[in-house]
Amino acid sequence: MSLLEHFNLSEQPFRLTPDPEFVYWSKQHARAKAYLQSTILLADGFVVVSGEIGSGKTTLLQSFLGEFDDDIVYALVSRAPLKPRQFLQAILVEFGFEPFEKRKVELIDMLNLFLIEQSSKGKKVILIIDEAQNLSKKVLEEVRMLSSIETHKEKILRIILAGQPELKETLESPSLKQLVQRIRLRCHIGSLDELETREYIEHRLKVAGNERDDIIAGDAFEPVYRYSGGVPRLINTLCDTALLCAFAQGNRTVNAEDVMSAVNELDWKEQKFASGALTQVPHPVGEASESGYLTRIEVRIRGKTLSVLRFKAGRITVGRNPDNEISIESTFVSKIHAQLITHDFGCTIEDLNSTNGVFIGMKRVQQHLLEDGDVISLGYHDLVYTDLRRSGNGGAGEVTDPG
Repeated sequence: MSLLEHFNLSEQPFRLTPDPEFVYWSKQHARAKAYLQSTILLADGFVVVSGEIGSGKTTLLQSFLGEFDDDIVYALVSRAPLKPRQFLQAILVEFGFEPFEKRKVELIDMLNLFLIEQSSKGKKVILIIDEAQNLSKKVLEEVRMLSSIETHKEKILRIILAGQPELKETLESPSLKQLVQRIRLRCHIGSLDELETREYIEHRLKVAGNERDDIIAGDAFEPVYRYSGGVPRLINTLCDTALLCAFAQGNRTVNAEDVMSAVNELDWKEQKFASGALTQVPHPVGEASESGYLTRIEVRIRGKTLSVLRFKAGRITVGRNPDNEISIESTFVSKIHAQLITHDFGCTIEDLNSTNGVFIGMKRVQQHLLEDGDVISLGYHDLVYTDLRRSGNGGAGEVTDPG
């Protein structure tokens, strides 16, 4: 019997991949959604949405995009390049152009003509920049200039900036005073409170097909909130692991004991947060050997070792986003590409609906129990798996991340 059958669920309730169907509308998320929707009605000014890592910004944006009518044309730029010319190219690519080998002035002309053409057709054009905290001040100034494109009636380009809390700090720079003056609405998404955390868990279980009232015992919600801090991604990680713990014990109800077992497996500490989020921190190989490290991952590209990391039991994510435990800077790797789950009987790799897939050798896999020495291929990058229970030395003495 699978875990889903055991709990009578139709799909995984706590997966990390953003899914608009699972959106829980807390007061903060509902307000942010209303601000985003206002850009459709009003063309003047920016809307800025910031939030902690794992607070649900990406899911919120996907829900917003999923409601667009045919009269809306949009470009979604994530992890925008730091050079203005590359930034303009990225926007034009999203609009269907091939703007390569063009000078900056030609790129601006292409974009101006496109926007005017769309306006003449009665279309509304929206530019959404995700992970906007990574934008350089030069690119942000380019964004301000784009916002000035207008017809004789109104501004043409509607702009949304979404990013982590550092975005707020960037916008406070005196050199960006003119851009800040254009900001019409600003919203910050924080963590959920204890009641919202419970409602969030119950909502996701219901969407996943749960029809029981006791799948999560009443005493389990408090430790989930205490150790996740109300951060949605961390709630998902902890609840998913707690379900596995309960399943392993044959329990049909997840109780506080199962949650604490999950906390121990994840090696989390109570209320230890960084930038509002708690994550399992990968331990570089080369430190003194400690008990508990079960998995070693060597990250390679074309045979060259980029980093070597060790992990204890629990779940870690692999992807292009910098907040993944294993972050890989590559256009062939999705934002959250895959997850590795280290458990009592080994380590499992699972594809999280990535664009380019996960391969073991020449075979594409959705979920695979790894064997010592397996090579996982993600685009041009390889992850070499070592089971430290077999090697017996915890990886001590290995070379750590060179860069």
